[in-house]
Amino acid sequence: MIVGAGAAGCVLAYRLSEDPKNSVALIEAGASHRHPFIDMPKGLGKILQSPKFTWPFPTEPEDGTAGEVEYWLRGKVLGGSTSVNGMMYVRGQPADFDEIAARSSDDWSWQHIGAAYAALESHELGAAETRGAKGPLRVSMPVMKDRLSEAMIAAGEAMGLPRKLDVNAPDNGPAVGYAPRTIYKGRRESAATAFIDPIRKRPNLTIITNAMVDRVLFDGKRATSVLASVDDASQTFAAKREIIIAGGALASPTILQRSGIGPADLLKQHGISVVHDSPQVGQNLIEHRALLMQWKLREPLSQNLHFSGLRLLGVTAQYFMKRTGMMASAAYEVGAWLKSRPELPRPDLQFLLAPFSFDFASKRTKLEPFHGIHTVAYPLRPTSRGEINIRSKNPGDMPILKPNYHSTAEDRRTMIDLIKVARQYANQTPLRALIEVETYPGPAATTDDELIAAYDKFGSCGFHAVGSCRMGSDAESVVDPELRVRGVDNLRVMDTSIIPQIPSGNTNGPTMAMAWRAADLILRA
Repeated sequence: MIVGAGAAGCVLAYRLSEDPKNSVALIEAGASHRHPFIDMPKGLGKILQSPKFTWPFPTEPEDGTAGEVEYWLRGKVLGGSTSVNGMMYVRGQPADFDEIAARSSDDWSWQHIGAAYAALESHELGAAETRGAKGPLRVSMPVMKDRLSEAMIAAGEAMGLPRKLDVNAPDNGPAVGYAPRTIYKGRRESAATAFIDPIRKRPNLTIITNAMVDRVLFDGKRATSVLASVDDASQTFAAKREIIIAGGALASPTILQRSGIGPADLLKQHGISVVHDSPQVGQNLIEHRALLMQWKLREPLSQNLHFSGLRLLGVTAQYFMKRTGMMASAAYEVGAWLKSRPELPRPDLQFLLAPFSFDFASKRTKLEPFHGIHTVAYPLRPTSRGEINIRSKNPGDMPILKPNYHSTAEDRRTMIDLIKVARQYANQTPLRALIEVETYPGPAATTDDELIAAYDKFGSCGFHAVGSCRMGSDAESVVDPELRVRGVDNLRVMDTSIIPQIPSGNTNGPTMAMAWRAADLILRA
């Protein structure tokens, strides 16, 4: 039984149900992923504003944010966040997985994860050593290559970054270029599209939607079933074999806590019987702190004016007639991976660049009325740690989410360096001639305190949270290297929550590759 049909859950269902001897139930709180704004890549702006398709996890106010609440959005739909994300396909660096393996077991090294990528991908660029061409997940390259996008790439080259046809080349090195996307023939390629739609008719697979799981039920220390609310009615689903929690870094720890697995004091505070005292459940939460930096252009080269009025109707009509044009592109189609300091062994910054700019006065729901560009940029491997804990034992109550951004001196230094590097990037000849002025955070922000304040005012989460059910070889970890929840039987976790340190980039690809590998470990047991 798999709880959660996001990136991990869909991959697990695909792999585990391949053998007709295995009976698999996939339980998802959301509904079907079939919706025109989900299929349309640029429809993500509408989908992310819909409470029907997203969970809005509110953060606790942080120092410097003037009491403002930020929302970490997650997909509430078949496919999970892969049905609502920006479709960036970033694999992470091989060194990330070797470091994860060092903290768990060799089962998670790049040797195995690289093989998983090759098996799951059907990549437009074709097969390579660790790139697949015959897998279920279809990955494509951008097709809209204009003067502005080329200038963005050329600026990276001017800074010494090698332009790569495949920016995911497994060399741990810097790169700039067009970024792969989970888009196929103009439609979003979510985990549900890639891994569930082709196997719906397998007789050993049962898909249950609109079922919000409250908790796991136990017979002593053995997990036996899950209690869920299905169309507002309570229902229990019994597991013949194992239960695998795949709710993501924000949902999985709260399911465990409501089930009696977590910090004993927290559970007792909410009247929950302790099945196993596991203080690390909900701790070690890691997230990218993203900053949007924007520049106003001298020339009318951006896409800003195409997303309103008659022009918006035009590009939308083009999409529905031909599945092409601006509405068929990912959130970002140019990426750069670079170092904040030259002495570092590998890139620690990611820039995703776009030929449009947001109107901050409208809470980023509209684009600026003049031509502009922006980058969403973040340090790749933050050292700050947050936490997430249940607010009550009611599954409908949003948990207490504390990001704890930039709590370490190392993170603050890297965040400050990032802004300086981004300004150097924009000042390279290919872009400098096109830019009139930096609009956010603006050239007046120069001191270290002013730059950190920019993160507090203009920053956001990267939608890449990991670590809240940390995997490790140590006894304090929540799950062991085979994903078994410590202290109980018949229960595993596989999603971003188990990743002990954040991969270098977007987590969509790494989650699917790790779930593919997880199926190997589960099946060999």
